[in-house]
Amino acid sequence: MIENEVVLNKATFNPKVKTYIYLVVLFYLIVSVIGWILLPFWLLGLGNWISTKFFNTLECDLTTKNLRFSKGIIFHIEKTIPLENIQDLSFYGGPILRYFGLTLIRIETAGGGGQHHNNMMSMLGINNAENFKLEILNQREKVMKEKYQITGSLTDNKSATHNDELLRDIKNVLVEIKEALKKE
Repeated sequence: MIENEVVLNKATFNPKVKTYIYLVVLFYLIVSVIGWILLPFWLLGLGNWISTKFFNTLECDLTTKNLRFSKGIIFHIEKTIPLENIQDLSFYGGPILRYFGLTLIRIETAGGGGQHHNNMMSMLGINNAENFKLEILNQREKVMKEKYQITGSLTDNKSATHNDELLRDIKNVLVEIKEALKKE
């Protein structure tokens, strides 16, 4: 963790995530040819063990500047998203998720990488998801205000220089977008 960061909220996860994962994998084992070979192992305990192990790896922390999320057993995924890069937070709750009382929060981030870059992150089963989402958005707003606040102590010349740099950055991004659209 970065020195100046304080964990504001450590998310907890609904234990029903284990059952959801168990059943989703079971479904894919049933509909796939190779899955029929693994199905008996899954039903005789491997499924419960893996879903519990996966559930125990779920972590999500909201800090003063970032959102950190980690999960995974074999392939451990850990993402740290600067709050200022978050563009959208949305809920997804299909019929199966609703049946289990689970919510999937999808976070869309700003950032480069072109059209093939994955700028999405999903978090499944966070308890009090609506409150957690509001906390993320409120902290993001604080970070954005702090980042773009121009204090009265700046001289007009420094303020103008800052504005010129910002406009140049915006222009460069627009030129990059225009070039990328031409290539399509």
